[in-house]
Amino acid sequence: MGILERRLRQKVEVKTSILQAAWQLVLEEGWQSLSIRKIADAIEYSAPVIYSHFENKDAILLEFTKEGFRLLTEEVIQQRDSKQEASQQLEAIAQGYWNFAFEHKEYYQLMFGLGIPQCEQVKQVAEMNRFSETLIAVIQEAINTSKQPDLSAFLKFHTYWSILHGLVSIHMIDRQAVSNPWSQLVLQDAISGFIKAMNG
Repeated sequence: MGILERRLRQKVEVKTSILQAAWQLVLEEGWQSLSIRKIADAIEYSAPVIYSHFENKDAILLEFTKEGFRLLTEEVIQQRDSKQEASQQLEAIAQGYWNFAFEHKEYYQLMFGLGIPQCEQVKQVAEMNRFSETLIAVIQEAINTSKQPDLSAFLKFHTYWSILHGLVSIHMIDRQAVSNPWSQLVLQDAISGFIKAMNG
């Protein structure tokens, strides 16, 4: 192995160890307590080494945000592909979204810590964009087969996402509520109401 290849591999290894240490700190202490200094201490490197791989803490958080959206999109696609009709896909996706949020709380809290990402942010981050486009395509298909084919898929996407994020956020505040069967009934009622309104 040449010197260049060795340096590149070492750079990847250090970057990976930074992200692994950061993730471990998040699991132990939460996002709010994450700092460059703590990451440096955890991997026994100096802070400048961290900064040589990531401009600042926000750059590290962006890496995790991208990974979170990648995992969420995989879940959405899996749920979409489990059903034939668009309306059934929307119900399955809602359940998959819900499950993702509570099975990957640390990711979800980072991804949506400040609410639903702004349109410009979504456009700039490929993983967010893919998530949005996947949902919009299903909603457009549902609109095409509805009695209201002139509905805006973009508007309905934001309504659908707002319903899901709102319900998840409410239940994240109340830790016991998520295990209450009532929460599933609320989720199902909200999504079925959304689909009925769209179908006219």
